[in-house]
Amino acid sequence: MFKTSSTRRWPTGPRRITVPAKDGARTLSLRAALEAHNDIRATLLTVRANAEGLTETEARLRLAETGPNETAHERAPHWSRQLLGACRNPFIIVLALLAGISLVLDSGDLKAPIIIGTMILLSVVLRFWQEYRSSRAAEALQAMVTTTATVLRRALPRDCPGILREVSIRELVVGDIVQLGAGDMIPADVRLLDSKDLFVSQAVLTGESIPVEKYDTLGAVAEKSATARTGPDAGPLDVSNICFMGTNVVSGQGRAVVVATGRHTYFGSLSKAIVGQRAETSFDKGVRSVSFLLIRFMLVMVPIVFAINGLVKGDWLEALLFSLSVAVGLTPEMLPLVVTANLAKGAVAMSKRKVIVKRLNAIQNFGAMDVLCTDKTGTLTQDKVILENHLDIAGRRDDRVLELAWLNSAHQTGVKNLLDVAVLDYARGHAGIERQAQYHKIDEMPFDFVRRRLSVVVGNGDGRHLLVCKGAVEEMLSISSQVMTPTGVEPLDDMRRHDVAARAHDLNQDGFRVVLVGTRAFDVAETKDAYGVADEAGLTLFGYLAFLDPPKDSAATAIEALRRHGVAVKILTGDNAVVTAKICREVGLDVGEPLLGRDIAALDDAALRAVVGKTVVFAKLSPLDKARIIRALQALGHTVGFLGDGINDAPGLRDADVGISVDSAADIAKESADIILLEKSLMVLEDGVLCGRATFGNIIKYIKMTASSNFGNVFSVLVASAFLPFLPMLPIHLLIQNLCYDVSQLSLPWDGMDEEYLEKPRKWYAGDIARFMVSIGPISSIFDITTFCLMWFIFSANTVADQSLFQSGWFIEGLLSQTLIVHMIRTRKIPFFQSTAALPVLVLTGIIIAFGIYVPFSPLGAAVGLQPLPWSYFPWLVATLLGYCVLTQLIKTLYIRRFKAWL
Repeated sequence: MFKTSSTRRWPTGPRRITVPAKDGARTLSLRAALEAHNDIRATLLTVRANAEGLTETEARLRLAETGPNETAHERAPHWSRQLLGACRNPFIIVLALLAGISLVLDSGDLKAPIIIGTMILLSVVLRFWQEYRSSRAAEALQAMVTTTATVLRRALPRDCPGILREVSIRELVVGDIVQLGAGDMIPADVRLLDSKDLFVSQAVLTGESIPVEKYDTLGAVAEKSATARTGPDAGPLDVSNICFMGTNVVSGQGRAVVVATGRHTYFGSLSKAIVGQRAETSFDKGVRSVSFLLIRFMLVMVPIVFAINGLVKGDWLEALLFSLSVAVGLTPEMLPLVVTANLAKGAVAMSKRKVIVKRLNAIQNFGAMDVLCTDKTGTLTQDKVILENHLDIAGRRDDRVLELAWLNSAHQTGVKNLLDVAVLDYARGHAGIERQAQYHKIDEMPFDFVRRRLSVVVGNGDGRHLLVCKGAVEEMLSISSQVMTPTGVEPLDDMRRHDVAARAHDLNQDGFRVVLVGTRAFDVAETKDAYGVADEAGLTLFGYLAFLDPPKDSAATAIEALRRHGVAVKILTGDNAVVTAKICREVGLDVGEPLLGRDIAALDDAALRAVVGKTVVFAKLSPLDKARIIRALQALGHTVGFLGDGINDAPGLRDADVGISVDSAADIAKESADIILLEKSLMVLEDGVLCGRATFGNIIKYIKMTASSNFGNVFSVLVASAFLPFLPMLPIHLLIQNLCYDVSQLSLPWDGMDEEYLEKPRKWYAGDIARFMVSIGPISSIFDITTFCLMWFIFSANTVADQSLFQSGWFIEGLLSQTLIVHMIRTRKIPFFQSTAALPVLVLTGIIIAFGIYVPFSPLGAAVGLQPLPWSYFPWLVATLLGYCVLTQLIKTLYIRRFKAWL
């Protein structure tokens, strides 16, 4: 997302927000709020807020005045800007210039400018309408995964207490009182009113992975943090009682008042600066390169056509008008429309398969994905962890271990993960748990992905405190010095360390996830108000918790389906390597040798790239380890998807080619993702991959059809221009033909793809477009030339007086062969026999073919200089088109075999 240095200074000039007030609009700059950040009453007064929340009426008025709580990058452009964007397109600009030149050169004949104008209007209106609909559809789809905030709102009268309710983040206003809890994304810039062990990750703004603690008063900073930055050198992100939009709560809880929303937030100021600068995907670059390739091709060939016709026929004005019409024919003005329509239709189709697309261009990367990185929990497993056993150090069931685990899980305020839920569920109704109710929480050291443990400090009123810690085996052994045995406390010597690790390993091999539980007692003289990570030392180990997370029944089938479709699955987990490997083997993954986080930390980027491709299981990972693995796979040329749903997955989701999350994920994970699954299942993911590939395939169809058809047409025009005493077609004929061809391709987004095409990831290869254009394009020229010979020799249309008959013959043959190319290139199989186009494609191309045959016989044909053809022409036409189809199929097959390519 958006990153900046943690020492970032104030943006230039104060950012100001408008706050509704009885006496009119009042303003508050975020800087002013921060400068008075230690006075809660002053802040509430300035934003005209009440500690019990705003009334619904006040919130509605403020929302109407300040607008929704959205940053610049989140909003769809206004319809007028979308319309302007549809016009601001190189192909439309080229057509407009050609229409203007045609109007100036031949002001007495408006038919050519009218037809070009119709093409422009058709392209612009259809593209605008498609983009407008797709943006509205995208908004509707994203509404299915709306992020909400918990807000205090009051009903009238004004002295009523506030009531907690869930409100869409976009509806927050300055003065709202929000409740914050673990896993929440900070919905706006807020000033804390009260907090308890509130740790916030500011990585989205600073790049720092370690959470920082936030407090409701600055006095707490001095007491609890010797490293807090204050004074003139402190930047806005260092202010300890201000939380910023886009960051997320790792643990703890708090209550805060909103002081800035939308574009007026710190995050909003950054998003305004970089909106629209998202890195281009390979697909974006490919479409742009093909666009300018065709424009360059036009700029080279049109002058040649102009020169040849001028020199051969001597009429330079006619030659110029004809060359301009050729230029129009070479302009693929429907390309932006076809791309947008395909992506929008793909997004809607994917939504029906429980896949929500947040960013349309991610569809291509979804289809091109050849490596999927995912955690095992919830994807390979049932996402329902069960506490199977609680054992002492000797391996015997011990209720004291369960009671200590309950104290830790019940009193921690971070995200209650599946292990905590399993402990609390298992302990419910257990006889010894009631005795633990006498304890109250003193402090907490929340879980992080470096320490890999969580501690709470509790007291029971006797003046002593007890630190209860649970965590991963290695990390717990590193901070423990004693063990509780049946005979009492004993030193944790090397032999006992080995025994503990060996018992944990045995449990892992049986498929259990193992967590150790330990304590440290503080006598009255040692107690304090605030504890820190340094106090996690000298622990006494009490025993093991053994959890079972069984694999999903569908996991093996889904992995095999993904493998069959060319997607390798790699497991990136923070869990133990042994239990992860066992689960992976059960679902059919070839585990090999797992790579651990500590091993990755010792490798430089080059060494990591050397091993990452052949490794399937990566265990004991930190969030930054996951991001490094993804970047290493990308450096090897893979298109990488990452499926994550936790706070720790945000870096990986941003670095992956396509970030995938689920609608039940943490807020920050959903915001970082490109695609949201409504069901956390690899089978749902496979459906989305296939839909992405079909969308990409239909776009490539149009590009290859247009490129090859244009190349063949120009070659035919060059031959005809060099040898005929008249124009092979009048400029107006070329324009009508091109308009019909454009219409015939509008149905491509509704076409299907062969199953064989969907079996492998499909990537953009720009060089393949030019090669295909040169290989397939000239085929149509061969049959254009045979048609020239047919009209010249058989039907004696070889004088200027007979040029209308000649032009009518090529008009029909050229249009029909151009239309048939849609069916020839859409599949590598034999069209109509082995693979049939979708009904919309069949209907529309059939209509265009019928219309093309009708035109020379119609009043329109007579008006533009065409004439009816003799019926003896049509058997020749059928033979020509059959020959064209047979030769195209033959060359297509040879092309596929020679270059091992797909159409």
